Amino acid sequence: MGIAGGCASPRTGEFVGRYNNQMTRPPPGAGREARSCPPRPPETRERTGPPEADRRDRAFVTVAVMFSDRGPTLRELAVQALSSVERGYDLLAPKFDRTPYRTPDRVLDAVAAALRPLGPFGTGLDLCCGTGAGLGVLRRVCRGRVTGVDFSAGMLAAARSAVPATADGPAVDLVRADVRRLPFTDAFDLAVSFGALGHFLPEERPALFARVHAALRPGGVFAFPLPAPPPVGSRPYWALWGFDAAMRVRNALWRPPFVMYYRTLRLDGVRRELAAAGFAVGTVPLEELGRRPDGSPRCRLVVARRD
Repeated sequence: MGIAGGCASPRTGEFVGRYNNQMTRPPPGAGREARSCPPRPPETRERTGPPEADRRDRAFVTVAVMFSDRGPTLRELAVQALSSVERGYDLLAPKFDRTPYRTPDRVLDAVAAALRPLGPFGTGLDLCCGTGAGLGVLRRVCRGRVTGVDFSAGMLAAARSAVPATADGPAVDLVRADVRRLPFTDAFDLAVSFGALGHFLPEERPALFARVHAALRPGGVFAFPLPAPPPVGSRPYWALWGFDAAMRVRNALWRPPFVMYYRTLRLDGVRRELAAAGFAVGTVPLEELGRRPDGSPRCRLVVARRD
């Protein structure tokens, strides 16, 4: 789960280190200004059950019963949801990968497959990297160093231990920073994000996309998966509507606010905002995730290239 607002700021541009626990210098292009970073929102998992026609639609809907018995308890989730962003994610970090909020492997694999023909890529950046699932995608498609940025020390600690400390693949750097104030300029060839954009209010996204644009080198790519909205009136539609409504009621009654709105992230709006930031925007259907009954992709990879 994600919470936003009211959190303490970490040290400016704090460089956390590498997966092999050796401290290294920040990547080229790192600046000084950085604050706390709202991490990625809950990703969704497919429910078990009979193969109804809309089964894959439900793959993108968070289902509470999918928590494992080793995951967070209801009480732990309640404490996290009522904490600051930083504290909440620090609490959730040790069990995050045993919740539905981790991006499913099949989504990660589909994104990696779609990115390979768009390369080759040198350096890579994972925005709001959380426990590091997306960093594995970057290590598969990038030849140079890859960097994960997140606000939570707990999530970064989990990310540090997520990839074996081997000589295979690019080195991984971890930076504690706010992606709305990315401390990089002309530093990366590829930036990705998995499930994070629902943590940003619509009015925050233009500035976020402008910072990503500045962090990329000319010709660099910003890519993220975006599921198709569920059909109006379907169970997934009402589940998302109810979740957003619950978040709005919670934020009206409690501080700090809990920014995690799924229904505000639509392809047409995202296209306009990315284009306004200077990107040339296209999409790639993630065929491995299937198609809807009307033939449209269940999930697209948004591909925004810096001119």
